[in-house]
Parts: sequence; structure tokens; C-alpha cells
Amino acid sequence: MLSTPRPRLLATCLLVLSAAPAARAAETVDTAAAGAVHPPTPSQQDLAQKIDELSQELEALKTQLKQLNAATAPAAPAAAVPAPMSAAPGPATAATADASAPPASALGIFENLSLWGYGELYYTRPVHEPARTQADLARAVFGIGYRFDERTNFNSEYEVEHAVSSASDVGEFEVEQFYVDHELVANVNVEAGLFLMPFGLLNEHHEPTNFYGVQRNFVETLIIPSTWREGGVNLHGSTDAGIAWNVGVTTGPDLSKWNYTPEFPQYLTALELEDNDVAPLQATHQELALANAHALSQYVALGYYGIPGVTLGAAIFTGDAVKVPAPPNAPIPGDQRVTLWEAHARWTPAKFDLSALYAHGSISNLALANAANPGSPNPIPGAAEPLRVLEMMPKLPLVAVVVGLAKLLKLKMLKISTRNSLMTFSVTGVCLIREKSMVRKFGP
Repeated sequence: MLSTPRPRLLATCLLVLSAAPAARAAETVDTAAAGAVHPPTPSQQDLAQKIDELSQELEALKTQLKQLNAATAPAAPAAAVPAPMSAAPGPATAATADASAPPASALGIFENLSLWGYGELYYTRPVHEPARTQADLARAVFGIGYRFDERTNFNSEYEVEHAVSSASDVGEFEVEQFYVDHELVANVNVEAGLFLMPFGLLNEHHEPTNFYGVQRNFVETLIIPSTWREGGVNLHGSTDAGIAWNVGVTTGPDLSKWNYTPEFPQYLTALELEDNDVAPLQATHQELALANAHALSQYVALGYYGIPGVTLGAAIFTGDAVKVPAPPNAPIPGDQRVTLWEAHARWTPAKFDLSALYAHGSISNLALANAANPGSPNPIPGAAEPLRVLEMMPKLPLVAVVVGLAKLLKLKMLKISTRNSLMTFSVTGVCLIREKSMVRKFGP
């Protein structure tokens, strides 16, 4: 009984031992036949596997693309015979499931589209005239932009003022920006269309979060006519040292739009003062609305941002304006040139914000123009009549300093007043008000 398994065990061992030399011999023959070629390393095997996988994925993408193209084609008649189902698993099924997705070109359009906007709601209650309390949707602004490629962008901005815009309402609908910006070389761009002028601290960045107080300050609405935009072309750029520059040619003011016989009073509140076009540049800039482009204006703006927390800038604008209409028998010789320049600085150490702005404007050759409108209660103020536009402190024409300290201090203009029958105003000082009514005055 015990002798029978031994021959089988021996035969099995001999079989295994004989198979090993045979395998080694076969491997030797195969290696010799392959010459100097070595067996593939594990990394080469992985690479080959990756190539196979990528090939399969490419075929699957081709299949999906065909399905998407078929989905965008006109729908087949209802009686059409349905296509036979494919026997191939995986990719073919996925492509069929994604056939209802929008084409890749449509997705690319929306990826390059930008939308933005903001709004301002006012509630005003005059302390001494509570009956004039108002609530107003002062402005609703929405913007649309599109990036054509890495170097070319389009931007536009649209504004509705006072909620309703019609011939019988006070509201307006206006295009605030509409331009194309293209990078010529590194750090040098060209811009063309309707764009904001690079003046002051607010004109280009006039959103409510960028200034203190409910409304924009008078200096940057009545001297610098924010929001000031013109049609034209400019070159702008920056350097690695933190210097930014902008130079351009634009449309200029149209003095023929000045109203020599306005209805009085022109304003009763600060908001009406800003909205009723009582200042020269505010009333005469053309905004590219059938703008007279016979005489173009020029400007240059510089800025410095090389020190963290410090902003310095200055700009000048000059050009011949469209002249005031004159009687046929008494033409006005010479040109009426408008010049505006400003300088500003901002320092933001820690949680504080200290800013200052100086602006000066003038209009030349207005004596004969005003004389051509005798008895007018509202002549155009010019360089020879500085106090009829704005003064801050005596003897300083068209000047104002705007100072604000964040968190602790708020900006406020003092004593808006009229003088004689010209309905002009003066700012006699600037005060910084702390929470507990601590007042410090600058000026008389």
C-alpha cells in the first residue's frame, strides 16, 4: 500500500527538474534570436500602456466630436430609421449620452464674457427742510466685456439714472464706456472708443466703495466732471519701476451747450448741485453723443505706484472748445481754449487712508462771448472769474483739497452758498468729523 506513491512522486520531481532546463534553453534561444535587444523595462512597459490608453481616448474623442456635429445638424424627420446601436462598449455609450451638450465653440464664447455692475440708492432728509426728504435709485450700472484673445479686450458700461428714463422724466440712460484695448508690446497698450479720462482719484474708479460719504465730493464732480468720458484714442502703459503713463487725443468741450438762461433756482440740494450741470466742464463735455470733433483735445497723465501704500499722480488736458455762438454781425475772434490740470496723492498706512487733490481749470477768451449774451444771469466762468465756479479759501481759484481718514474720520464740505444772482457757490473750508463731533477746520 505504501510502495505505490513513491514512483509517482519520483516521476513528478523528474518532470519538474527536466522542465526547468528546457525553459532556460528556450529563453536562451529567444534571446539569441532577438540579438542585442533587451527585455522591456517596467518604465517602458508603462509608457507603452499609456500610449495605448491615449490612443483609445483619442478615438473616443473623435467619436464624441462626430456625435456633437451630428447633434448641431438639422433634426431628422420623425419617420427616419433610427441608427443601429453600436456593439462597442464604453466610449460610444458616453458619446451618445453627451450629444445634447452645447458645442465647444459656444462654451468658449461664454468663457470669455465678463459681466459686472453696481448701484446706488439714496435716502436724503434735509435737517432744516424735512419736507424735501427723498428716496432715489440714483444709478444702476451694468457692464459687459469680452476677451478676444490674450492681447485684445472689449469693455462697455451702461448706466440708468433715477430709475426711469424717458422724455418726461428726470432719468437718463447713457453709455459710460465703450472701447477696445489691445496690447501692442509688453506693457504698452492702445485703446480706442469711449473711455474714462485718467484724472483725479475718482473718475476712473467712481464706485461707491471708493469714496467716503454718500455722494462724490464737489471737486471731482464740478471741476473734474466725474464721470468724465470722451471719445478718442490713447496709448497707455507702465514700467517695472511702478510708473504708469497715459497719453491721448479726444473730443473736447462744446461751449455752445452752455445755458445762459437757466431756470432758477438751479439747485436746492447737494444732489441737485451735482446733477444739474451748473459747472462749465460738467455742462459742456460731449460724451461722444453726436460730438463735434472739429477741434480735438490732448491730455497726458502720469502715476507712480512703486511704493506700497503710496499713490502719486498728475494730469493735464487742453484743447480748443467749440465756441459760443455769436451774433452774425459780431463774430468772436480767436479760440476759446479749455485747460484743466490736477495733482493728487494717497497714502494708506495700516488702516488709515490719507488723500489730497488739487485741481485747476480755466477757459480763455470769454469776455466777448459773455458780452454777446447781455443780461444773462449765468455767464460762463473763466480764468478771469475764478470765484464764480469754485473756491476753497480766498484767492485760490478753482482749487480744493480733499482729505479723508478711514475708520475714524469722514469728509465733509462746509458752507455751500450763493453769491449775488449768479447762483455760484464757494467752499469755505474742509472739516474732518470724528464720531463725537470733534471738528477741525481748514481755511477761514
